[in-house]
Amino acid sequence: MKRHATALLLFTAVVAAPFAAAQQQTAQRQNLPALRAVAEQFLQTQTAGLPGQVTVKVGNIDPRTSLAACPAPEAFQQPGARPWGKTTVGVRCTAPSPWTVYIQATVNVVADYVAAGVPLAQGQPVEAGQLVMMKGDIAAMPNGIITDMAQAIGRTPTASLPAGTPLRLDTLKSKPVVQQGQAVRVVSKGSNFSVSGEAKAITSAGEGQVAQARTQSGTVVSGTARAGGIIEVAI
Repeated sequence: MKRHATALLLFTAVVAAPFAAAQQQTAQRQNLPALRAVAEQFLQTQTAGLPGQVTVKVGNIDPRTSLAACPAPEAFQQPGARPWGKTTVGVRCTAPSPWTVYIQATVNVVADYVAAGVPLAQGQPVEAGQLVMMKGDIAAMPNGIITDMAQAIGRTPTASLPAGTPLRLDTLKSKPVVQQGQAVRVVSKGSNFSVSGEAKAITSAGEGQVAQARTQSGTVVSGTARAGGIIEVAI
């Protein structure tokens, strides 16, 4: 009996060993749905400041993908990538076994945006009565979509725009705060001091744009245009 019992124990150990090894190997592999959750959280954080309703949909990872278990997987995006629209999120592990996997995702941002209510003529300042608010997925539109009418009023289109066109910042010129030929004040700022003098603008520029002016001595200076006919020159 004792001999039979010993043989039975050995047989059980031999049969069970491969299953135990397989379970251990499975336990040491990365859980793929957890990586999708990491990517989703990353996109939600990146889009937290966007207007409107944000919806994040993260694609599936090929179930055949086998990765070593990672205690702290980290999500990232390539430089210049947008965290909205159709996008890609990378998830990487640095230790104990380095690996990187890329996951496709779609981020929709349904929000109100500004559009032309009537045809807008090139070079003519935009008025409030010419604008309408519309709702749509701004993540599927080009960068720079205007969501506040105040950002468009007073600006001039760089090209004629038909009614219904979503307005973008790069298609509207800001209202000049410095006009060519205007008498301006050039303000030179440095560490703990500020010097100003009279000059004449030789270019037009909107708020924050680069403007040039000729001083009374004939020197041409460049600086940042500010409201009230001021050109700031950093020293």
